[in-house]
Amino acid sequence: MSNRSAGWRRSVLLSICGLLSTAASAQNLTNGQINTVSARLAEAALQSWELGTRSQTILELNATAYSVFSNTFLPPPEVIPSELANDNVMAPFFSIARQIVSNRTRLNNNTVGPQPLMPDGSAADPASNGICVLIANWTGQDAGELDYEGAARDQLDYLLTRVPKTGDGAISHRESQVQLWNDFVYMVPPFLAYYGVMTRNRTLVAESYNQIKLYRNYLRDDRQGMWQHILLGSSGNDPGFWSTGNGWAAAGMLRVLATIRQSEYANTFRNEQRDLGNWVREIHSSIYRHLDETNIFTNYADQPPTASGNFYDAASTALLAATVYRAALMLDQYTYLPYAERSRSTLSNSNSTSSSNETSTFDNYEHFTSDGWLRPVVNPHSYGQEGSESAEGQAFVVQMHAAWREWVQDGSKGANTAMNLKLKKLIMGLALGAVLVLVL
Repeated sequence: MSNRSAGWRRSVLLSICGLLSTAASAQNLTNGQINTVSARLAEAALQSWELGTRSQTILELNATAYSVFSNTFLPPPEVIPSELANDNVMAPFFSIARQIVSNRTRLNNNTVGPQPLMPDGSAADPASNGICVLIANWTGQDAGELDYEGAARDQLDYLLTRVPKTGDGAISHRESQVQLWNDFVYMVPPFLAYYGVMTRNRTLVAESYNQIKLYRNYLRDDRQGMWQHILLGSSGNDPGFWSTGNGWAAAGMLRVLATIRQSEYANTFRNEQRDLGNWVREIHSSIYRHLDETNIFTNYADQPPTASGNFYDAASTALLAATVYRAALMLDQYTYLPYAERSRSTLSNSNSTSSSNETSTFDNYEHFTSDGWLRPVVNPHSYGQEGSESAEGQAFVVQMHAAWREWVQDGSKGANTAMNLKLKKLIMGLALGAVLVLVL
């Protein structure tokens, strides 16, 4: 055997062993650390979409019986299950609904009729709290002293009758002008779908799908496959492929798909469910090809970190990874699990020698500050600038953890498929290298 051939075989074995070792040694955030991340989220969530995202994150992590991603048929239980009631885990969730509805009259100057749940320049973001308010009403919170039902109805009527629309019916993300943001898909369609299921209004369920279809028609770039961030406005447009926005769109579609699947309308919306699953895969297939060796997305996925307004962003990375785990669980889509696993492992990696499985601290973490803030992150209030403390970034970490946890509990389906894909690519590359060695 030649020295070159022996060297090639040794290289193959070392590379495969290295790949398997990397998979085996991936670090996970502990329950204590997730609680720390959640505590920072609670401190930072003040704006309408931050509160809405936090409320959904609470369900996905701690009250899965009320998450649309559970196997619970909708509508959910009217009586809070004892294991949730005894531990009071839904108290922060209902506190958000209570705060919004109790403050509504004071903040809206006693306005009656169609109106958002909170004053906001965005027509869409307040609706992200709609499901929280609907569940508070469904479970009889505050013994009827707060009009949760009326607040949710006013929010719905506001979207359908007061917010400007495109000529073909796409509801504007902004109140002052017709302008479409890909963030909208996380804020409004899940509320429409959930409201429709809770009130047995099939038309609303259909409209949740229709809004996503319209937004995709406007924002998806046929060449890149990703969704552009903001279009159609007279000013303030952003045609770039904002990573967080593509994550918002994928996550919103998965929530609508899950809502329909767990409802009485599952059998009559089969084509719509298929479309939603395919559209999620479109985003994954187009955006993950831009993930570089750092395993962290840049703020605009197709641009290098040195480009103007660009930098590495751990927030969008966590959100997109969460959608990959959800797609694996719901749709048997496994292709991008290796990418999500690498990103999750990178975000969870520490140079600390601590071996405690319940530590709540972040010592020597590259992607977390010592008190649990994710980094680096886009400024959630100025999407072209790097920030430091992001409520949505904290939520995305928890959502990633919750989705990964459910994927593991379900048997890590697709993990072998993902590993086989990586091995196949590695071996093909090494085989090509071996041919070149032998030829030379």
